[in-house]
Amino acid sequence: MEIHRNRHHNIQMKESVLVGRSLLNFTSIFVSLGVFLFGFEQGLMSSLLTNKYFKAYYKEPSPAAVGTMIAILEIGALISSFEAGKFGDKLGRRLTIRYGSLIFVIGGIIQTTSVNIFNLGFGRLISGIAIGFLTTIIPCYQSEISPPDDRGFYACLEFSGNIVGYSFSIWVDYGFSYIENNLSWRMPLFIQSLVGFLLYLGSFIIVETPRWLLDHNHDIEGMVVISDLYADGDVEDEVAINEFRNIKENVLIARVEGGERSYRYMLHRYSKRVSVGCFSQMFAQLNGINIVSYYAPMIFESAGWIGRQAILMTGINSIVYVLSTIPPWYLVDSWGRKPLLLSGAVVMGIPLIIIAYSLFLNNKYTANIVVACVIIFNAAFGASWGPIPWMMNEVLPNSVRSKGAALSTATNWLFNFLVGEMTPILLDAIAWKTYLIPAASCALSFLVVYTLFPETKGLTLEDMGSVFDDKTSIFSFRSSGTGSRSNSRSNSISSVTANGYGSTVEASGANAFRQSAASIARNPSMQKPDYDSLVASNPSLSTSMNEMIAPVDSSVPPQEIEPPSFEVIYAHKLRELERQNIVKKAFHPIAALFSGNSSRSRQTSRQGTPGAPDSEALLQNP
Repeated sequence: MEIHRNRHHNIQMKESVLVGRSLLNFTSIFVSLGVFLFGFEQGLMSSLLTNKYFKAYYKEPSPAAVGTMIAILEIGALISSFEAGKFGDKLGRRLTIRYGSLIFVIGGIIQTTSVNIFNLGFGRLISGIAIGFLTTIIPCYQSEISPPDDRGFYACLEFSGNIVGYSFSIWVDYGFSYIENNLSWRMPLFIQSLVGFLLYLGSFIIVETPRWLLDHNHDIEGMVVISDLYADGDVEDEVAINEFRNIKENVLIARVEGGERSYRYMLHRYSKRVSVGCFSQMFAQLNGINIVSYYAPMIFESAGWIGRQAILMTGINSIVYVLSTIPPWYLVDSWGRKPLLLSGAVVMGIPLIIIAYSLFLNNKYTANIVVACVIIFNAAFGASWGPIPWMMNEVLPNSVRSKGAALSTATNWLFNFLVGEMTPILLDAIAWKTYLIPAASCALSFLVVYTLFPETKGLTLEDMGSVFDDKTSIFSFRSSGTGSRSNSRSNSISSVTANGYGSTVEASGANAFRQSAASIARNPSMQKPDYDSLVASNPSLSTSMNEMIAPVDSSVPPQEIEPPSFEVIYAHKLRELERQNIVKKAFHPIAALFSGNSSRSRQTSRQGTPGAPDSEALLQNP
């Protein structure tokens, strides 16, 4: 830990040399290893299915056996995604990532050492359990640490990690295909375990999300993380203080409104938000991506590209796929989520129809047309329906975000399983007509997005209620501006508007009631302002007023929504250092000597600073 002055002449207390944008970029890229693993697992099996040693070792498995072995990963992910929501709420996002990566390592080792198709399927089931944990929590983690103006950028960057994993696995398969024995398919299976272990080690380095910390009353740790992410480690910076207030106020309001976190409560209270997350994940699968991702080499073989040529064409396709994920980095926060989904549905649907018609004709142009259309389809998916559904858990409130993400991720895995299970059977039974099914889904997804999905670009997570209007008590967030980070900085506490159960009161009434939740918490008597003049000017409100205003429990003491002071944070850090020193002294005398010098230097760095607390006094009486 470092403690020193910064450019604002305040005190920085940071856990590492990385703070601000550097910390955000490092953390985002590193946690993307979790979705990298999913992409790697996808592409890995698609290429191995054409490996002659793989097919010989497993005795030429039937299409049904291949479909079950491929799709069982989705069964494991479907089951674990629900548990991941509970783990994420109780243990935190960081620990859930750690456990998920460890389980993935175990599943990879079982696959590597498999002796029959059932053994291989069991290993994929274990890996699927891990993938369920990672793909549920990592998008939550990403949305909870990202600033609102760049949240789409970091979510799309994370999805790029998924496609990089897919592409990497294809080229790993292609490279090892030159080995003329069973290592040509066992080594790629082993490499995925190494990547999983790297993510496991990284889980000890990344920070916990500030929203989870504040929601579980770890206010000191939460304030330090907020300052590290948004204020270059300055715990007295106004931006960090305002961010703390906004998040903590949202947490307290959720508790006042009942604080319930069950799935039943979530589905009843936030049904529209949950449907946005689930529909986006459902159509991401039904629109046909896994027909291409899992079975691209088989598709290329059916079009005339045989053996290693099919893997090579898949690898070239994967490079274009990776490049297609870059434009959304810059479009998602400017153009918006909804336009990307609408345009993606159109551009994906057309190549699917052309593929079907070309395979139906089956002439000398078919092979090249199929390759071109698959590349266009993958590029369109990578720029739209690939990244956007994974970031739609941003619409969920903090109190149930983990469970909402679990439900939407489970939807993904359910339809992922159905597509993976049915594709080889459909390709064998109805051949080219298979591609007309996802083409029809693309058309349906366009209609659903156009009619149901709101635009959420630029909104803070705490202001999502402004586009859904699903608050059922008088506490309902309304964005005071565009919802951008610049506005949230200038407005340290979100305004609270009096609402009926889901309905919006006339503007005159809303303006009369707008107060900060912090003010109400400090002075409960402010809960019910003077309505006489308001009712006199607008008698139609008199009936609804009594229904909207809930009584305040006078036994609950007022609370100050203020971050921990520097002195409290400083004392907390000193206590942590003391505990670390005790461990070092017990196990390593030389380390104890250095830690003693380090402690003296830390205390010295605070000397001469006006108003600086005495460290010994703080330790005795924080």
